[in-house]
Amino acid sequence: MKPYILVFLAAFTQLAAHGQQIERGFSKDEFREIFLVTARTCALDSGYLRSIPEPRLYTRLYRSTATGLDNLWELWKSDGRAVISIRGTTEKAESWSANLYAAMVPAKGRLLIAEGKSFDYTLATDERAAVHMGWLLSLAYMADDIVQHIRSLYGTGMRDFILAGHSQGGAVTYLLTAYLYHLRQAGVLPADIRFKTYCSAAPKPGNLYFAYSYEHMTGNGLAFNVVNSADWVPETPVSIQTLRDFNKVNPFIHAKGMIKKMKFPKKTVMKHVYRKLSKPTLKAQRNYEKYLGKMTYRTIREYLPDFKAPEYYHSNHYVRTGNMIVLTPDAAYYEKYPDDPARIFMHHFHQPYLLLLSYPE
Repeated sequence: MKPYILVFLAAFTQLAAHGQQIERGFSKDEFREIFLVTARTCALDSGYLRSIPEPRLYTRLYRSTATGLDNLWELWKSDGRAVISIRGTTEKAESWSANLYAAMVPAKGRLLIAEGKSFDYTLATDERAAVHMGWLLSLAYMADDIVQHIRSLYGTGMRDFILAGHSQGGAVTYLLTAYLYHLRQAGVLPADIRFKTYCSAAPKPGNLYFAYSYEHMTGNGLAFNVVNSADWVPETPVSIQTLRDFNKVNPFIHAKGMIKKMKFPKKTVMKHVYRKLSKPTLKAQRNYEKYLGKMTYRTIREYLPDFKAPEYYHSNHYVRTGNMIVLTPDAAYYEKYPDDPARIFMHHFHQPYLLLLSYPE
């Protein structure tokens, strides 16, 4: 067979494979291409993209206007699938306020985001599930636009959508994934739409019960968070676990009753120990809710004056969520990207992630 025919067949096979339905499981090649898309969505200037290749398989169809807390998303398309790419944190103060607004709210409810405009959402049906307030608010201002574009592309025959975001964009993508899954389940979106999620460098989006719900929905190999183990962002927000964060059936619910039955002086000692162990975490949680909820809300109102804060969920028990793909630096990596306290985002940007992705499996 002539060489040019072999080249043609190879190219045709690659395009045909790419045009197939979304496949379950993590694919480094698939993720890398999506990662290059998110780099374009996140980039604030051309200098950031200087060493980052262009996506080969996707072209940009749409870039939204900035809304909410400087939130923005893009729509990219190839043959047979589309990518919804959520922008991460920008240099603007309102974008950072979204991260700092770290009080929790129930994973099902309504936000009053503007005069006469509300955002009704279901991210989990478990009443104990809760998520990050700032990132939920970010989603609220983009959700209608995203759903409208999904419906429009669906009308052209598109069925496969990849949801993606880096950093703050990944955190919002977690919530977007849950939101779209529940819209599909409720019949608001067609049942034959297929979603696959690739977050990267995403922080923790909610509590354990949200994580349980999310992992139950996406545990069939259709959602991942890719993290550099040297990156501090996926370790945030700060998590505080109190005795109230456990399931209703647990040994701690009987602690006070058991202590009451003890004899003096053991009873007095155990009362003291119990208070010393329980009170600090409860106090810390209340402080986090005060400063990262009620006080940060005042700052949020400077940018979104019509937004009304909902009732907060009294917890800050943030946990890692979903399938994690961990990229582990070696000596060669640290030679190029050494730990430097003066450069806190050294391990967080796209370039170090791309280096780790180039390592053989």
